[in-house]
Amino acid sequence: MVLGAAAAVVIGLLVGGPVLAVVAAVYAGLGGRALLRRSARRRALAERQLAIAKLAGLAADLRAGLPPSGEEFAPGRIGRLITSVWRLAERTGAPAADLVERIEADARAADRAAASATAQAAGAQATAVLLAGLPVGGIGLGLAIGADPVGVLLHTPLGGACAIGAVLLQGGGLIWSERLMVGASQLAAGDSAAEGAAFEAAASFGAGASR
Repeated sequence: MVLGAAAAVVIGLLVGGPVLAVVAAVYAGLGGRALLRRSARRRALAERQLAIAKLAGLAADLRAGLPPSGEEFAPGRIGRLITSVWRLAERTGAPAADLVERIEADARAADRAAASATAQAAGAQATAVLLAGLPVGGIGLGLAIGADPVGVLLHTPLGGACAIGAVLLQGGGLIWSERLMVGASQLAAGDSAAEGAAFEAAASFGAGASR
């Protein structure tokens, strides 16, 4: 991402001067950030799906009377809940299979709620992207009527200030809309997380009471 932004700055500086270099750097940064976040989301989704599949397999093994396979879960809420299951089962004799199935059901419900919230926020995100692309349409309209918006924006002090300010506001708006969408997904999954926290507290209390 850093190399891409640096290349964009150099090309912009050579082609259109410092204003275009700043604009290119901002757009390159936004594009690189979007690619990195998308990759991180895909990796997190794959890890979570693997953890849920492990939960299903663990519950099936416990129902069949087989010993746990010994697979470790990635650090996170599911891993903490599984640790709480073993603690509660050892201290109080609670059926571990039922507890694991409950964790799996809660995890799947949280995923469905997050997916629903993301789908509902897709319209707002598409609107933000459309609004971000309107300045390009404005420049095209100026060229169509015989004006020189590119020259004004890149080679005059007032135009350069307007271009840089617009690009910074545009980037801030895109980041803000993305944070709103992520917040909506987290809020939708909050009920399941609260249940998981309550479960962990109950497990700790049960372990303490058994002592």
